[in-house]
Formats: sequence, structure tokens, C-alpha cells
Amino acid sequence: MSDGTQPGERPGHHGEKTAVVVGGGLAGITTALSLADAGVRVTLLEGRPRLGGLAFSFQRDGLTVDNGQHVYLRCCTAYRWFLDRIDAAELAPVQARLDVPVVDVAKPAGRRLGRLRRDPLPVPLHLGRSLATYPHLSLAERARVGRAAVALKALDLADPALDAQDFGSWLAAHGQSPRAVEALWDLVGVATLNAVAGDSSLGLAAMVFKTGLLSDPGAADIGWARVPLGELHDTLARKALDSAGVRTEVRTRVTSIQTIQHSENGRWTVQVPGETLDADAVVLAVAQQEAHDLLPAGALDAPERLLEIGTAPILNVHVVYDRKVLSTPFLAALGSPVQWVFDRTEASGLGGDGQYLALSQSAAHNEIDEPVAALRERYLPELERLLPRARGAEVRDFFVTRERTATFAPTPGVGRLRPGARTKTPGLYLAGSWTATGWPATMESAVRSGVSAAGAALGALGRPRHHLFDVEEAA
Repeated sequence: MSDGTQPGERPGHHGEKTAVVVGGGLAGITTALSLADAGVRVTLLEGRPRLGGLAFSFQRDGLTVDNGQHVYLRCCTAYRWFLDRIDAAELAPVQARLDVPVVDVAKPAGRRLGRLRRDPLPVPLHLGRSLATYPHLSLAERARVGRAAVALKALDLADPALDAQDFGSWLAAHGQSPRAVEALWDLVGVATLNAVAGDSSLGLAAMVFKTGLLSDPGAADIGWARVPLGELHDTLARKALDSAGVRTEVRTRVTSIQTIQHSENGRWTVQVPGETLDADAVVLAVAQQEAHDLLPAGALDAPERLLEIGTAPILNVHVVYDRKVLSTPFLAALGSPVQWVFDRTEASGLGGDGQYLALSQSAAHNEIDEPVAALRERYLPELERLLPRARGAEVRDFFVTRERTATFAPTPGVGRLRPGARTKTPGLYLAGSWTATGWPATMESAVRSGVSAAGAALGALGRPRHHLFDVEEAA
């Protein structure tokens, strides 16, 4: 920085390297920080007015609202590293031990509550008591779940044949009843994969269950932000980027990227309104459609495959009551269109005696475009069935947030469509939860992709990589 060049300009005679990262979601932020920590001069460009991608916050009637409820697990080691890197770990702690209340509203009162929780025992005994006493499955179904778990643990995640199979068929072939799929496998799988078992790649589903439930006793302990997501992924992330020397520009759309002809090892120009940036490396950390549109010819063997990666929606229903109706931080529901309910009262800044609940509805293909009035008519009675104290409570506010392309669709065969971090064009890299991280579309996958893209770029730039989070070792 002593030679007086500006971020994005040609490096001076001191051999300084420059990079442009396109996209300010978790993948782009991670890439930018990892490059800057190695001494690369980085410019981060984001088209939205904020950082954080699809995990953000906004203001509504004095409340700070997250666009959707995002959680992570203790096994999400890359995202936990990211939280440490932006000095936010204390604001998104992990529960001491997995404990998920599961309420089946179709059962008579007094028999509705079950729990999925672990004991301080080695795998698989850590879940043995919970499964043995889980009231939402019969004794025979519980036994068959145990046998399926053993078979699942034996699968080789490196086997490409798993990607072509669907998880639902595999479960049926291993004796899982429709009830077992609903009350256990989909209870976890829909929230993590954003698809029901029948629409999910066996490879991705096996990865989720083997890593989360069958690897380490504490792997599935749940973490979530106790503050608005914007405080983590925008405010604190921006502070970390500033401290690392990253130039961050929001409300800045990239119109094109091009190689500089006859340059050694590949150099790039990145065009934004009113400015042209030069760089030794460019990382596209945007959605697959946008990446496809920006890719130069020849960067991928089959760029059309990016357009074959489908998307899946998530609907979030937000309800503000005049009193407390939920006594736990969250719960999962069976026998109802409600999937998961979270208490967001404290994080939103809601004062007084009221309570703010957020319902996270994954794989919401049939509801994502429904009018608010129809969703209100459906979900308020369901909350009264699920939460008796909601009966008679005043609803102060009801609204929805919709992410129509919240994640990539984890369909069978999607694995062959997901590209790695490197392209065929020197100096150009890809990042995003949809790239080949081995994980479904999660915050963990986004961070891992950013580390991988930064690692590939640093290797080509001759910069140190010892400081990077080791995604392979963590896996």
C-alpha cells in the first residue's frame, strides 16, 4: 500500500497483487478477507445496498427483522471460523447440547410433545435414548430407523453414484415408513436441504445426516444469531473488511469482466458504472445465473450447466403477538403446515410484553406466491393449534418475506452440475454455496466456497495460504 496505487489499479513496481471479488454475500466476504489477509489488495463489489447476500435484516415499524431464520450446527466449522474472523462468535452461540422440541398437533393434548436430544455419550449412543423414547414413531419404526442409520453411516460420500439416487427411494428401500420420513428424516432434511426426501440427492442427504448426526456427539448442536443477521453479515463483516484493507463498494453492479490481451498469467478488467478496475484475479461470488452471464467464453467446458442448477424457495411468516405464547427458543411441528417456529423477540428489539415469532417454511414451492391474506388465514389458526397460549392473543402484525431462489435445489444429479473454484481461464475463480463444496446450500457451504476460491487464487498469485481455514481437514 506504500506505492500509492488505489484498490483495483495495476500493481506497482513492488509486485503488489490485486483482486476483485464480485458479490458481497458470505462467499464473497470470506473470499475478500482470505485474500486480504495474505497481502492481496482487494476490491469487493456488491449490487445491493448492503452485505450479507440472502442472510440479511431490514427495518419494519421499529423492529429489526431478519429476512429469514438462519441456523447452523456445531459441525459447521467453516461458518464458525467466519464468525470468529469477524468477531461475532459470542453473538451467535451454539446450544450446550442438541435439544429440539417436536410437537405433533394431530395427537391428543398431553401426548403431543417429543424431543430430539443427545446424551453425553459416543456416537451412536448419544442419540440412543432419544430415539428409543421418541413418541412420534412406533417401536417398530424406531428400530427400523436405527437400522437405516447404520446403513447410512456405511455409505461412501465419495461415491458419485449417490448423487444420481434420490433419498426418498433409499429410505423406502431401507424400511422407512411414510410416518418415519415425515416425523424424523424430513423434519431434519427439509430444513437443511430445502427439499423433501424424494426430491433430494442421496449424496447430499447422506452428507447432512452422516456429518450432523453420525460423526461427533455434538455435531448437530444448533447455533443461531441472538442479534439481527445484519449486525453479523453487514455491520461486523464490513468492519472486518475495512480493518483488512478491503475496498468495499455497495450499490455497484458489474456489467462485464474481460481478460487483458497478451498479459502474463492472465489479468482482468472489471467494468462497473463510471469505472474500470484492473486486477490480477477475479472471483465471481454471485448466484449461478449471474455467474453464467458474466463468464467469458471458454471459462467452463459447459457453462450451460450452471443454468441447469435449479432453485428452491423459502417462505418466512412473521407474527407479532401482544403477549408471550412460546416458552422455548424454537420448536418443530408435525401434523401441521407449520415446520419450525423461532422466537425472535429479543433480537428484533421488541419491547414490552409482546412476542415476535418467525415461521421458517422450507421447500415452499406451493406457497411462495400466495397472497398474504391467504397465508394469514392458514397460519394463524395453525399457531393456535400448536401454541394454546396464542388463542385469544392479539396479533399486532402479520407479514411474510419470500426468497424465491433461496437455495439451489438439491435434486438427484445436481452434483455433476456444480463447478469447482477454478475455471479454465487463468485468474478467474468461482465461489458460492452452489459450487462444488460437497455441502447443500447453507451458510457453511458459502464460507467453504470462499475459502476454496481464495486458496486457488493465492496459489496462482504466489501468496501464502497457511492462514486459510482448512476445509479439507475440517471435513
